[in-house]
Amino acid sequence: MLTAIGFDADDTLWHNETFFRLTEARFIELLAEHADPRDLETRLLDAERRNLSHYGYGVKGFTLSMIETAIEVTEGRVPAPIIAEILAAGREMLSHPVDLLPHARAAVEALAATHRVILITKGDLLDQERKLAASGLGDLFHGVEIVSEKTPEIYARIFARHADGPERAMMVGNSMKSDVLPILSAGGWGVHIPHGVTWALEMADAPAGHDRFHELPDLRGVPALASALS
Repeated sequence: MLTAIGFDADDTLWHNETFFRLTEARFIELLAEHADPRDLETRLLDAERRNLSHYGYGVKGFTLSMIETAIEVTEGRVPAPIIAEILAAGREMLSHPVDLLPHARAAVEALAATHRVILITKGDLLDQERKLAASGLGDLFHGVEIVSEKTPEIYARIFARHADGPERAMMVGNSMKSDVLPILSAGGWGVHIPHGVTWALEMADAPAGHDRFHELPDLRGVPALASALS
């Protein structure tokens, strides 16, 4: 019997990756005289991958990776005004408005009436708390967990702490890598809600043939699926 539902936040309940891509385009424009756009994209992604273990996920790590890439491609000669522009872009990202995705509120409200509903997100603590407060959804969750990484072990601990363990829990999110595959490994259900823009480091293949994997076009169908599984 399904008793708990976990929701990812960024690009599951509200828009997020779009702001990263817009900032990346601004970054590429700033450094257009110093490197080819495709080379800049590759170098920035490489820097983000290297820095995950140091800075974690979120805007602050992304901003530091942009600065590192700017220094690298200019061989240490990046003008100070460009660094200032990158920092300003990072600050702007940390204050962008929260725009809920379709059916987000209705889905969380419906499920909160029948299940334990937990927000499980990764990223910068202050930024994630800000977005949750601005979303207006905070009071609907029975628990909120902001983690540095999403692994089977972390899901097992969270669902044991807030509910009846991972075997009776479902995780809903846009990332196959972080939201679906780890909860399946922990013994729960994973529901993939594709988003139009997905970070390259969050991509993974779907688990073909797994009986606890589901994919839905949007959040509207999650309450009905949860009801059927319960």
